[in-house]
This record gives sequence, C-alpha cells and structure tokens, in this order.
Amino acid sequence: MTTRVALVVFPGFQIIDLAAISAFEVATLLHPAKPYEVTLVSAHGGLVPSSSGVSLDTRPMARRSFDTVMVGGATEMAPSDPVLLAELRRLAPRTRRLASICTGAFILAEAGLLDGRRATTHWAMAHEFQRRFPAVQLEEDRIYVTDGTVWSSAGMTACIDLALALIDADHGPELAKAVARKLVVHYRRSGGQSQFSTLADLEPSSDRVRTALSYARENLRQPLSVEQLAAQVSWSPRHFSRAFQAQTGQTPAKAIEKLRLEAAHALIDGGENSIARVADLTGFGDEERMRRAFLRGFGRPPQSFLREARSRRQEEALAA
Repeated sequence: MTTRVALVVFPGFQIIDLAAISAFEVATLLHPAKPYEVTLVSAHGGLVPSSSGVSLDTRPMARRSFDTVMVGGATEMAPSDPVLLAELRRLAPRTRRLASICTGAFILAEAGLLDGRRATTHWAMAHEFQRRFPAVQLEEDRIYVTDGTVWSSAGMTACIDLALALIDADHGPELAKAVARKLVVHYRRSGGQSQFSTLADLEPSSDRVRTALSYARENLRQPLSVEQLAAQVSWSPRHFSRAFQAQTGQTPAKAIEKLRLEAAHALIDGGENSIARVADLTGFGDEERMRRAFLRGFGRPPQSFLREARSRRQEEALAA
C-alpha cells in the first residue's frame, strides 16, 4: 500500500527541508512495493518562493487527504496564513501522522495541534517557542521527538533523521538503513541525541581555552577546578577565569556542568541503565547533584530520559 506524504511549504520556506522528500524517493526506489508518493502542497497552490529565492510548484491543500503531513520550516518566522492553519486543522483528524520540520513546529502549535504534547524545533528558536506556546512541552535538545501520532524534528538536516525514522516506523530498520547508505548519511541519529555539542557552542577564540575544555571533556571524573584547568594551559587561575569567561560568556564551572550534562545524557541515551553509575562516570559524584544539574539544564530529571531511552530501545527491538 502506498503511503501518501504531503510536504507543506509556504512563502519563505527553507529549501533544505526538501531533503526529506529525497529520503522517501530513495525508499520508493529501493522497495519493490513503491511505498511512498510525495506531494508538495501549500495553502493556495501554485509557485511558492523559498528563502533562497527558488520557487517551487505546489498543489493546493484544499479537498485533499494524506496519510502523513509534514510541515516545513523557515529561517525567519512570519505570521502564518490563516488558510494554512485552517487546512492543517481540517487535515489533522483525517491524517495518520502529523510532523513538523524545524520551525514548522511553530505552525502546528499556532494551529493548536501541539497543545499538551511533546515537541522539538531548531535550538536557536527554542526560547521563543516556549514563550509563545507554553502549552507545548518543548524538548529543545532533541533531534526529533515522537508523541503519539505527532512527530517533530530539529532544524536543517534533522529533516533527514525525521524522514528516516518515519521510514523505519513504516517498513523497518533495514529499509531505513539502506536509504541512509544511499543518501550517504549516518543511520540514524537517535531522537535523544543533542542538536549541537557544548564545545562547538562555546567556541573559544584561543588555543589555550580550547585545550582546557578538551582536557575537561576527557577527564570529567576529576574535580576540574579552576586551578586544575589553569595548570593545564600554564595560566594563573585568575587570568584563566577572566579569559575563559571573556571568550565563552560562561564561567568555567558552568561550562564544565554543561560538558557533564552532555556526557551524562549521551550515556543514558546509549543504554546505561544506572543513574548512579552515570553520575560517577561524568563527575557529578552523586545522583542528587546530577538531578539538580539536569533540572537546571534540561528542565527534567535524568530518570525521565532513562525511561524514554528504555522505551525507544524496546520499540526498536520490536521493529527489528
């Protein structure tokens, strides 16, 4: 049976979202049943300009139905077309799956289709999303999120991860892996993987601060005091603290906590089931200290991430 997929675009959409279509195209080429039929749609149909200036021909959403509806994102958010919102509300109860790519989550939320659900979006727009849509449980540091029949992904190339996950859910991991190989991408970043790394986010300008951060990441079980880090780069603790904060915008202690959170999250997502062991391996020392850090950094305790990871592994085992 062919799955009818609609990719919803609008003026100013980000053209990289079309990479999701490529994943479905390749799946159809590789699978003998030709499982997907993808249609590019918009509120009114016709030519729709992307943010890059390239326009694409679309079909109008009215009087159409689909199995899966994916809403694309944009680099700059503008008020949504009321016709687009109305069409999404019409399609929602008739559609097996709704999905958003990047800031497409804003559009689904504006249509009231994410209230009470978990979702994600591009990390750079996360705080704005939380401000505008407090009824949505945003998980800003996720590649993609599944909440029942509603899926959402982070920005840019995360649309490929989302498409691969949908293919996996429909036809199993072997087809999704084959598609990933054909697309020359990794199969596949788990939904819980971080959208960006702490080291890349801090972006210090000097080699010495970068060296100290690399040392810290490789030695998280150590105390990692300012004195210890400063000694690694032959600076005085006072000069190191000043230079570090000037270059990263954060204190060394805050940066180390972020590195530890990133490592702890990766361990849990990778299959470590003991919260106490994770706390020990990442230098938090005890579970309560790590729990407080998780609440500060993610807004949720580590146990909730552990439950999600266990649930995902069970789903993957059943699908295998």
